[in-house]
Amino acid sequence: MIILDGARPVRRPLPTPESRDLLALVRDLTQREIRPLAAAEEGAGTFPRALFARLSAAGLLSLPFAEEYGGGDQPYEVYLQVLEELASARLTVGLGVSVHTLACHALARFGTEKQRAEHLPGMLVGGQLGAYCLSEPGSGSDAASLRTRAVRAGDDWVITGTKAWITHGGVADFYTVLARTGEEGPRGITAFLVPGDAPGLSAAAPERKMGLTGSPTAQVHVDGVRVPDARRVGAEGEGFRIAMDALDAGRLGMAACAIGVAQAALDEALAFTAAREQFGRPVADFQGLRFMLADMATGIEAGRALYLAAARLRDAGEPYAQQAAMAKLFCSDTAMRVTVDAVQALGGYGYTADFPAERYLREAKALQIVEGTNQIQRTVIARHLVETP
Repeated sequence: MIILDGARPVRRPLPTPESRDLLALVRDLTQREIRPLAAAEEGAGTFPRALFARLSAAGLLSLPFAEEYGGGDQPYEVYLQVLEELASARLTVGLGVSVHTLACHALARFGTEKQRAEHLPGMLVGGQLGAYCLSEPGSGSDAASLRTRAVRAGDDWVITGTKAWITHGGVADFYTVLARTGEEGPRGITAFLVPGDAPGLSAAAPERKMGLTGSPTAQVHVDGVRVPDARRVGAEGEGFRIAMDALDAGRLGMAACAIGVAQAALDEALAFTAAREQFGRPVADFQGLRFMLADMATGIEAGRALYLAAARLRDAGEPYAQQAAMAKLFCSDTAMRVTVDAVQALGGYGYTADFPAERYLREAKALQIVEGTNQIQRTVIARHLVETP
């Protein structure tokens, strides 16, 4: 498939006519409803909650899930390219869709048939928005050391603790919460589906971040929150495995978002350098600038190919954890390099908020941190290389 962004052709490796129509619809939506408002809303720190309700109604919050629960039954190969398009228009939206998918993953993959039938339709196409609660103030990358505890009380569980760095904290309709129900370490953790309006659940003021200012990130406090055992997802003690399974998929989402931001930065650099003249000719005519643009484009194409290769493994039911870590690492590092170069290509204008290049740079930095820092990704990759027979 070839998509035109102005005069720039972008080739998309999409598997079916349906998926090509889907991406064309998403491109039209981003051009009409997301991209025009992105700069002003990010500058004001505005979270586009109503937009997420529209995305839900359009089926764009449910793409990789089963059709019987309201999902789109789309392969990850297609879903991730939709994420890339959304993130290219505004990272707050692309990342928000990815986090919502992460929050739904536990129930969709490990919930009972009754749980899925009861909860998934509302989560997927009912206008709800989810959040994923794994990290804590004292256990970010060391997720197996979490301290939030759930204690059995008859047919209920009482959950107490604090979660940190929660995207959609304070605005989500439901939270997938990982809590300790047993021994120390990964085997004592269990997953729960907690309603956003549960008594005892509250959020702190959003973090003041250097980028992604429209996306709320906050601590979430669970102070004696009572949930029925029917909202426990998976078996007791299975939560860490559930969390890691979700993170493998979530890392692919971050990789796609990173390439979306990088593509937006390249597009901005191309448009600016073609129009800007120095010494009587367009800046884009100078070889030094052309080489920079060529390197930016090459990194983006390589990153897109890497995340799609990992997605195809997932779609085929093959192990893909190593490839997901590689994709998240490479794509977010690429986004950082490309956005730095985009600011440089625009010169002084790139350093001003009048152009989006500086926003892309600030946003790219977050993608090297979320869903496991890139140092953690290297640890995951090395573990697979050295320890896997």
